[in-house]
Amino acid sequence: MLYPLQFRPLLKRYLWGGRRLGTVLGKPIGDGSDYAESWEVVDHGADQSIVANGPLAGMALADVVALHGAELFGRHAPQSRFPLLFKYLDCQQNLSVQVHPDDAAAARLDPPDLGKTEAWVILDARPGSRVYAGLRSGVDRARLAREVDRGGVEACLHAFEPQVGDCIFIPAGTVHALGAGLLVAEIQQASDTTYRLFDWNRVGPDGKPRTLHIEQALAAIDYSAGAVAPCRPKPASQPQVERLVECDKFVLDRWRIDGPQRVETDNRFHILSVLAGELTASDQVSTFSLASGQTLLVPASCRDLTVVPQERSEFLDIYLP
Repeated sequence: MLYPLQFRPLLKRYLWGGRRLGTVLGKPIGDGSDYAESWEVVDHGADQSIVANGPLAGMALADVVALHGAELFGRHAPQSRFPLLFKYLDCQQNLSVQVHPDDAAAARLDPPDLGKTEAWVILDARPGSRVYAGLRSGVDRARLAREVDRGGVEACLHAFEPQVGDCIFIPAGTVHALGAGLLVAEIQQASDTTYRLFDWNRVGPDGKPRTLHIEQALAAIDYSAGAVAPCRPKPASQPQVERLVECDKFVLDRWRIDGPQRVETDNRFHILSVLAGELTASDQVSTFSLASGQTLLVPASCRDLTVVPQERSEFLDIYLP
């Protein structure tokens, strides 16, 4: 039987990153100031989560899927690869204005990929930080294309100042960008296909403008979607649980607890990640201590978990619908 899996974080360094992945979330960063993303659970080509605990330590998530897929996925077996990617992002500068294709468009790529629907939960937002999500009313493809040519893309974007705790849902086809000053948890389909529409006139480490994908981006945008606002949490089956997102790609719940609680596995995998506080999680066989920023993948075959907070704690619970 599989057991709850912890992974080594896969750190990504980009020009817009910073140091909060280490100073706030405890990731093993080095001396640089450009640590942008910590991929906590990933199975996407060469990008692989590596098991850090138990008998499978050192094994890539792709191999876990291949060897133990029925136990890992339960009711959702079989799967050719792990379908979700969970990460943390430290945005010291604006990310590029970008869009991701849907499943149908991504399947036509060479090599084929999944589309990318995603959701963000804001962990920290410095004063004045912005989220860019969706297009302003009346912006169609022709107008956006004109503004791309004249450098006026920002005027086409819906933007707002997020609050800590906000969840923003970004379906595939939604133009978007995370702004400077944000620390974010993100769940997404396991895809890395991104079309940059605008990059704030920046240059890369080589001194040249970063590559844009204007025609692909213009073709991928859903112009009927409109502006995106923070999600309004909905009640779940238990009073300490909020349903942040429920779509055909994933379900995202937020738990806020100050006493022991039971998390049912329901014959499907669960990604649990602690946003605040510290807790222990036990499946009656093993007990795991999880601090802020730490993540646990619970296979479908595992017993229900008992989670016990050391103080009032908050964690995400992510699973397939």
